[in-house]
Amino acid sequence: MVAAQPETVDSRIHAAMSHWAPRFVANGVDMNDFFRVTAGIERWEDWCGAWAIAGGDVAELAEEAEAAGNSESAAAHFVRAALLYHFGKFLFFESEKQARDAHERTVALYNRALPYLDPTGERVEIPYEDGAVIPGILRRPVQVVRPPIVILVPGLDSVKEELHGYSEDLLARGMATLAIDGPGQGEMERDHAIRYDYEVPIRHVIDWTGGRGDVEPSRVGLLGVSLGGYYAARAATQESRLRAAVAVGTGYRLAESFDGLPELTKEAFVRRMKVADRAAARDRLRDFDLSDVIGSLKCRLLVVMGRQDRLFDAGSVEQMVRDAEGRAELLMYEEGNHVCNNIPYKCRPRQADWLRERLKEV
Repeated sequence: MVAAQPETVDSRIHAAMSHWAPRFVANGVDMNDFFRVTAGIERWEDWCGAWAIAGGDVAELAEEAEAAGNSESAAAHFVRAALLYHFGKFLFFESEKQARDAHERTVALYNRALPYLDPTGERVEIPYEDGAVIPGILRRPVQVVRPPIVILVPGLDSVKEELHGYSEDLLARGMATLAIDGPGQGEMERDHAIRYDYEVPIRHVIDWTGGRGDVEPSRVGLLGVSLGGYYAARAATQESRLRAAVAVGTGYRLAESFDGLPELTKEAFVRRMKVADRAAARDRLRDFDLSDVIGSLKCRLLVVMGRQDRLFDAGSVEQMVRDAEGRAELLMYEEGNHVCNNIPYKCRPRQADWLRERLKEV
């Protein structure tokens, strides 16, 4: 539960805390940090800076551990610091410089964790269109020679680094993971708009996996979160090389949800689409519609949804699964919120187990 805030506190802070507190904690922010940092913020303009201070403090702990040769502590601190910076800027539009600086720190700190993680991680850059690259983090379980690989896709305001916990679940079950920033996300945010046809970047990623000798390109899975859930479902209707996909907290016809979204999320759509205003964003979202393609799934799809989701309508997602005509399964949690971040201990193991079963050798 989010602690009550004084009436003087900016309404945007209330909104961020009420909507996103479970997400922060489920994805690696210590609850003590959450309450400590937010307790001192009264103006939204101070949000990013407050989280940056917290991230800087933890980054110092990471560097001290690294210097002392304590690699396990260094890894944990670098990841935690990266996430603190990320959640300071994930929906912060008051200062482009603050947000950009915080994101650069997110990327740099997480990269510093990679050699100390267990298993270690590798930063990769995957050729995309017009000379651009899709940045990714590849991790492989050490006990498997050519493991299956799961592509991890963030959402509208997320980044590949936030998917650390999802990666840990899959690695523990013998699957490699490749967390990416696609168009309009993370490192591709500034120069590329989000696109409804996400099968295009996924095609480039799968092409790239085929050139690796340390993963099994015939056993590729996909997992996307929030808007990334839409991306995963969309790609699963177009890309025949996928063996299985998981869409967590997705929508069906996204334009129908726009007017009910939190104000900060509406603004994020404007920014990530690179359009003039909210009316243009709502219009562009009409292309983000799975109803004409969901019957053409190329692989099995698991849809994970919370009945209490405040961004996407659970009833619409139930219709989506029915329209898939037996190719999709629905895992609905009655008490779950958006992405079921309030009950990760229930849904995340099940979705990881589901992927392991469908990506195993046949």
